[in-house]
Amino acid sequence: MTSTAGRILGLDLGSRRIGLAISDGLGLTAQGLDTLERRNKRTDLAILGKLIRERGITEILMGNPLNMRGDAGRQSGWVEEFAVALRKHTGLPVRLWDERLTTVEASRVLRESGIGIEKRAAAVDRLSAVILLQSYLDSLSITRSRDDRP
Repeated sequence: MTSTAGRILGLDLGSRRIGLAISDGLGLTAQGLDTLERRNKRTDLAILGKLIRERGITEILMGNPLNMRGDAGRQSGWVEEFAVALRKHTGLPVRLWDERLTTVEASRVLRESGIGIEKRAAAVDRLSAVILLQSYLDSLSITRSRDDRP
């Protein structure tokens, strides 16, 4: 379950960019943040640490690129390594969340919106992070609704 006293940061980790999204204070909606252009692990962690402190983040959600059967592959291992480093750097919980098809969905939404190819490429990481985080927030909302039943 998520903390009620802070925001959640959603990350869509790629080799060149990290898509970023943040929850509202109530944990109901996800909004995109500017995409982080990757430099190196140390610099990326420092930038994320600063963002986390400035925005009052209490939990981090990272997309876990499972294969279509749901198994962890090479990329999933790479994400897990980054999650461990981020947890160590920030001291915050880092949760991995199934991200299958988030990039596909983000690309479809952007394509249907009529955004040009160049702008679409720049926006897909951000929108993927928003879709990822929103799916997590929605799952928490469903869990809370079940827990509130008599």
